[in-house]
Amino acid sequence: MTPHRVLVAGAGPVGLVAAAALAAEGIPVLVIEAERDLPDGLRASTFHPPTLDMLQRFGVVEAMVEQGLVCPTWQFRDRAAGPVATFDHAMIAGDTGHPYRLQCEQWRLTRLLRDRLAADPQVEFLYDARAAEVAQDSDGVTLTVERPDGTREPLRGAWLVGADGARSAVRKSLGIGFEGETIPELYLTLSTPFPFHDHVEELTNIAYISDPDEWFVLLRTASLWRVLLPTDANEPEEYMLSDARIEERMQQVLPTAAPYEIRHRTAYRVHERVADRYVAGRVLLAGDAAHVNNPLGGMGMNGGIHDALNLAEKLAQVWRGADPALLGRYERQRQKVAREVVQQQALRNRALLNQKDPATRQAFLDDLRATADDPARHRAHLLRTSMIQSLRDLEAVA
Repeated sequence: MTPHRVLVAGAGPVGLVAAAALAAEGIPVLVIEAERDLPDGLRASTFHPPTLDMLQRFGVVEAMVEQGLVCPTWQFRDRAAGPVATFDHAMIAGDTGHPYRLQCEQWRLTRLLRDRLAADPQVEFLYDARAAEVAQDSDGVTLTVERPDGTREPLRGAWLVGADGARSAVRKSLGIGFEGETIPELYLTLSTPFPFHDHVEELTNIAYISDPDEWFVLLRTASLWRVLLPTDANEPEEYMLSDARIEERMQQVLPTAAPYEIRHRTAYRVHERVADRYVAGRVLLAGDAAHVNNPLGGMGMNGGIHDALNLAEKLAQVWRGADPALLGRYERQRQKVAREVVQQQALRNRALLNQKDPATRQAFLDDLRATADDPARHRAHLLRTSMIQSLRDLEAVA
């Protein structure tokens, strides 16, 4: 007998949003997490306006705003010349209930959702259980999980949502292709309490700094500034992450009399990949399990949350008797966004920041400046970069 429930592999933002949306439809859910508790690493921190609009239904946005940092504006800068174009979300106030980006670490959202779900008797959590392999038949899905001591346990459900990250065991177990490319440089992310806003003229809380030799990104959260630096992948990790090397690079970002206090440091490879399929029988992929991209523009986690809500809406209809073919539209819609919006915008951002040809680079910057200065283009740019336009365009995907 197949337990009358949906299995959700992964308790990150995507998995927990999917679980919350399914539970709101009266569907029993078992959330399976590989770690002993919810992950709390410093990963994504940017929430776009339509994502906040979507999360409003769960009663968590007010707390996120209290814990995070509201950022009405963001900008592109030239490392030598300063601000090039500043974009103001007030231009799209009529298109969203949250005309700003919210800088709030993703772990804050997952804990708020878990607190909400803990009161729902239809939702169970299973920790210390790493997804290992998947089998399915016409009646349901069996997810085999592995415990820390090496023992394995089969879990049965009617459907499985694979939200278990870029290295998804769910995706791999089903043999679903994950083609794409790997960006040649590593991304080094550092967090510091240093108040860049007090030392850099006209700096907004989110700033992309273009430079032909070394671009970087500054992102402010409620308590820290995060600095993203491209890094030569051939640089030995022990040297790259050493105090001396990090101090050298931070002094290049902004020279200071005193050394920088670094609270967190991590380096990671960046990929641009999209799964061949998001739907395989009774298994549905979402978030990083379905698509990964570079973080420039903050679209990865947001796109994953959009996946989760799109998926949950359609799965709820199927749960109540609709044709399972409806889930094919989920795949078509969300693959389109991953390929044509998220990846392309992230690649455009990287190309702009990293452009070395002086004429091409100047043309890029001039076009950005002209976009910010023209109200119609300014608004259209914000609709696209905030992901509102991609959600509107999905309605045309059959």
